[in-house]
Amino acid sequence: MRRSTLSLFLTAATTIAAPALAAPIHGYGGLAISRAGDRIATVEGGDGGGGGSGGHGVVTLRSAADGHVLGTLDPCPTCSYSGLVFGSGDRLAFVARDRTARTATLEVAENGRTTPVATIAGLAATPRFSPDGKRIALLVTIGAAKETGATQAGVRQVGEIGETNDDQRIAVFPLGAAPLAAAAVAPVSPAGRFVYEYDWTPDGAGFVATTALGNGDNNWWVATIDRIDAATGAVTSVAKPATQVDFPRVSPDGKTVAYIGGLMSDFGSVGGDVWTVPLAGGAPTDVTRGAAMTFTSLDWTAAGLQAVALAGDRMQIVALSPGKAPASGFSQPVSLAAGDGKVAFSADGLRSATVVQDFTHAPAIYAGPALAPVQVTHDNDAAPAHVAARSISWRNEGFTVQGWLLSPLGADPAAKMPMIVAVHGGPSAASSPRYYDKGLSTAAIDAGYALFLPNPRGSYGQGEAFTAANRRDFGGGDLRDILAGVDAAERAAPIDDARLGMTGCSYGGFMAMWANTQTNRFKAIVAGAGLSNWISYYGTNGIDQWMTPFFGKTAYDDHKAYEDVSAVYHVATAHTPTFIYVGERDIEVPPTQSIEWWHALRAQGVDSSLVIYPDAGHCVPTQGADISKRSLAWFSRYLTRPAAK
Repeated sequence: MRRSTLSLFLTAATTIAAPALAAPIHGYGGLAISRAGDRIATVEGGDGGGGGSGGHGVVTLRSAADGHVLGTLDPCPTCSYSGLVFGSGDRLAFVARDRTARTATLEVAENGRTTPVATIAGLAATPRFSPDGKRIALLVTIGAAKETGATQAGVRQVGEIGETNDDQRIAVFPLGAAPLAAAAVAPVSPAGRFVYEYDWTPDGAGFVATTALGNGDNNWWVATIDRIDAATGAVTSVAKPATQVDFPRVSPDGKTVAYIGGLMSDFGSVGGDVWTVPLAGGAPTDVTRGAAMTFTSLDWTAAGLQAVALAGDRMQIVALSPGKAPASGFSQPVSLAAGDGKVAFSADGLRSATVVQDFTHAPAIYAGPALAPVQVTHDNDAAPAHVAARSISWRNEGFTVQGWLLSPLGADPAAKMPMIVAVHGGPSAASSPRYYDKGLSTAAIDAGYALFLPNPRGSYGQGEAFTAANRRDFGGGDLRDILAGVDAAERAAPIDDARLGMTGCSYGGFMAMWANTQTNRFKAIVAGAGLSNWISYYGTNGIDQWMTPFFGKTAYDDHKAYEDVSAVYHVATAHTPTFIYVGERDIEVPPTQSIEWWHALRAQGVDSSLVIYPDAGHCVPTQGADISKRSLAWFSRYLTRPAAK
């Protein structure tokens, strides 16, 4: 339950804002590395490189040795590109998305020439070459009614409800044949089963996939690991993990499946331990049990299991061996990103590449030895730092907790600053470093505010026990961690405790609403797509399955557990002025939750404002500038220093 962006990890801290944007930062989207480890492909240009919001970028090929550009591919000037993956030699596949035509075309480039393989009337993602290189598989959603994912704007709730769902299925195409028109595309995996992720088995006979029956938006939380025959589509169960599952990967010998399993609140916000299970079926084994880190992506190369983990404030690239502690190489307080995971590895596992950034350094491609890549691009070297950033750790109730404190550059060390606490969504997620370019992301800093981004219990970064520590305790220990973190921030910097604000979206929006009933420490609140009434939420949202792993039972079986953490039942103790915003077509947290809270606050005489953005989805990614302007105005109204007498 988070704001979804194709980056990251912007799990929903509100961006506050508004000066004009500076020169654009060079973006690198969808990074992939060749099987030999000598070349890198990215999507560059357009909307920051990824084309995620429909902007037109160009597929760019670079040397992995020094980052210099080898060439570009741009077969569709009206398309955005995604799903980059290398095959043998210099063969590269990717998806070209034409939003106007509502089609997606699978393209394969070789020797500088791009050839269409198939066109999908709908959506397509995640192409993968077969082990012998003669076929290519693709996830397809034919006739998609909406963008894939629960955070995307939902279809209008009219007519007979719940009778049809988008299916995401595996299709397989031979290479070298004539391009397939949309009408000829026939998926191999069965209808009615949504495929989230998949990996070829080494013999090329089929796939290992995470799948669920029925509504793909809702049922990922009960997804299983299955084997799917590439010829017949027959499905065989491999495992039914008790956790949520991501990154199924098959060992080179075809005997074992590895995956990341943990308490996760959203598909795509990955975190947990690394598990293995025999491909033939059996009981899964947690091979990283007790590790004080959260594993966020996984690959199985010829060199063995290789993963990325968040440990405290550091992203690490690690190698995993049975019975041994993770062997860490790269370890820095940054964010990592690649097209298929956080880091892309060569086939032999000896080379890697990733996109690296932090709060004060703009994105750059790193490549080199698998556990020790180094910077190879310098397009953004001249981009200056616009904030001061520091990691803060504190102890609370037996836990080590971490967060990030951002403040204006050159701030007067004797002058106390107002501070806005930005709570991430999820709750299974973490606030991690991303470059703060001049403009929307720095407007609050430019206005003199400090920003505090805590990672309380329930977050990633301290191990699976820490992530699970807010199970059946929403707004309890995690709020106490946040308040203790505010104390830690005030010890570390000149923060004015009388001018504190709180913001967040999704689970962060819930925390912003809930905190209003638990403490008067915050003087202004901005709540985006928050949950005010877990009982009505359970019955009206489009993803009720996600709550069961956290609450243990449904709202119908244990209504008191849901009522106990519903802000509307405690509104008599809410006094903090609140600005609320939400998308009209948000299926993850419907706008009725915001309406309920706004109505309750108004009934109590609490100053409040509600904006519902038309046609928008979860956390309203299309209206960031307006939300930022309104949020900053709200905080400025209530956090301005009183005039001296």
